[in-house]
Amino acid sequence: MTTTTNALETFVKKATAVSAKVSEVGSLAEAFAYAVDLCDRKQACQLLVSGCELPLSGQGQALCDEKQTKVIAAPALAKKEFTAFAKLCKDKGFELIDSGMRSRLAGIDIGFTVCDLGIAETGSLVLDSSSEEVRLTTMIAEIHVAVLPKSRLRATSYEAEAEVLERMQGGPNYLAFITGASRTADIERVLALGVHGPLELHILLLEDK
Repeated sequence: MTTTTNALETFVKKATAVSAKVSEVGSLAEAFAYAVDLCDRKQACQLLVSGCELPLSGQGQALCDEKQTKVIAAPALAKKEFTAFAKLCKDKGFELIDSGMRSRLAGIDIGFTVCDLGIAETGSLVLDSSSEEVRLTTMIAEIHVAVLPKSRLRATSYEAEAEVLERMQGGPNYLAFITGASRTADIERVLALGVHGPLELHILLLEDK
C-alpha cells in the first residue's frame, strides 16, 4: 500500500500535537545511531536503593550516589541487527539487552522498537506486544524510540482494520496502540508526562521503499 504525502504530513502533525518527537531516517543503522546519541545525551536513570533516604556512612552514601550503566532495551530485533546495535552501544559504554526486563524495572534508559503499523489520523503507533519483553520495554523505559517504516503508515484506522484483525487471529495476542508520551491529569488535574510510562516518545519514520 502506498503512503501518500498527505498521510505523512497528517501523522507528523498529530503525533507532534501529543508531545511525540518525529524524525526521518534512511536505514535501521541510522535509527540505532539516533538512539545511541539520545542515550549519550541523557542522564542515566538511577535505581532507588532502599535506605538511601537515611543518614549513611560515607561508603554507604557512595553506593547510593553511584551512577548506573546506561541501558538500552531492544527485545525484538533480528540477531544481525541486534549485533550491529550492540557494537554501537559497547563503543559508548552502554549495555544493550533483549531480555530480562523484569529485573530492570527501574533501570532502562531507552526502549527501542520497530512498529507494525501507524495511523495518520491520530498519530498513533500499533505494536505487536504479545511478548512480555516488548510490553515492559515500552512501559518502563524513560524514553521510547519507535521506528515506523513509512510503508506501514495508514491514513485512517479503517484502512488499518483488516491488518489489525489479521494480527488478532492468532492467540494469545496483545496489540498496543501508542499515541504520544505517557500522560495523566489525575493529580489535581495537572497534566503530567511519564507517570504511567516513558517520559518521551521519539518516532523515527523509516524510508523503506
